[in-house]
Amino acid sequence: MRENGPVTSATRQPETPACATPPRLIATDLDGTLLRDDKSVSARTVAALAAAEEAGIAVFFVTGRPARWMDVVSDHVHGHGLAICGNGAAVVDLHGGPGAHRFVKVRELARENALDAVRLLRDAAPGTVYAIEQTYGFHQEPAYPKLHMEIPDHLLAAEDILAVDGPSGGEPVLKVLAYHPDLDPDAFLTLARLAVGDRATVTRSSPSALLEISGPGVSKASTLALECAERGISHEEVVAFGDMPNDVEMLTWAGQSYAMGNAHPAVIAAASGRTVANNEDGVAVVIEQLLAAHG
Repeated sequence: MRENGPVTSATRQPETPACATPPRLIATDLDGTLLRDDKSVSARTVAALAAAEEAGIAVFFVTGRPARWMDVVSDHVHGHGLAICGNGAAVVDLHGGPGAHRFVKVRELARENALDAVRLLRDAAPGTVYAIEQTYGFHQEPAYPKLHMEIPDHLLAAEDILAVDGPSGGEPVLKVLAYHPDLDPDAFLTLARLAVGDRATVTRSSPSALLEISGPGVSKASTLALECAERGISHEEVVAFGDMPNDVEMLTWAGQSYAMGNAHPAVIAAASGRTVANNEDGVAVVIEQLLAAHG
C-alpha cells in the first residue's frame, strides 16, 4: 500500500503519540477493539470519539460487520456519517439511523470469483460450509451453523445462491463466509489462501474457524486508502486500531497503529504500538494521549 513498498512487521518501530505526525483520521475496528466484549461502547470511549471529532480529527469505523449490524455505533459517526463495512467491501452512510443506511461505495465480489473460491476451498477442505453476504441480503447453506443472530433469507447450496439466476441475482455479493467444524482457525486461513490464490481476498476476524472471502484486493486497508485519498489525507496522518488478522493490512498501512491488549499475535507484529485491551478502553486511552500531545 505504501508508495515506497510494503512495510513489514520487521521494519515497524514503536511510536508514542507525543512524537507522531499529528493525526487527521482515526480508523478503528469494532469487535474486540472499540467495543467491549458485551458489545457496548463505554462512556469513556464515547467521550474520546467526540473529543477527536471536536478537534477536527475524522473517525472512521472500519469493520468486518455488515451495514445492518452497525446500530451499536450509528449514533457515534458524527459529521461525515460514514463507516467501512464488510472488510472494505462497502462504504456506508449511517445517517438516518438503523435501517436507513445508504451504500456510498460497493467493492463487490464477482460471482465468478465467488464460485471459484467456494469450489477451490471445498476441494481443499472437505466439510467447509458457506454463507453469502449481499448488500441487503444474507443466505446460507443448510449445514452452516447458527453463528449469526438472524434468520437467513434462503437456505441453499452456495453454488445455487451464487448462480446468476439465483436469489437476489442482481444484487452485489459483498462477502462469502466459510466455516469448518474441525480445523484450527489459523490453519484454515493458511490453507484457504493457498487454495483460493488471487481469485479473492481471504481473512478472518472470528475466534472460530470462520473465514471471510472478499473481492481481489479488497481489504480494510485498500478501502480506507481510497477514502483517505479522496480527502487528501496521507497514510502518515492516520492512526489505526485493531485486534484480528483482518486488521493487519490496515495497521501496516497506517502511519501509526495500535494492537489491542487482547490482539492476535499477527496483529501485534503488524502494529507500531500497543494499547490495553478492549475491555479497558484501549482506543480511548490512546485518543486521549493523542489529543493531549497535539492539543
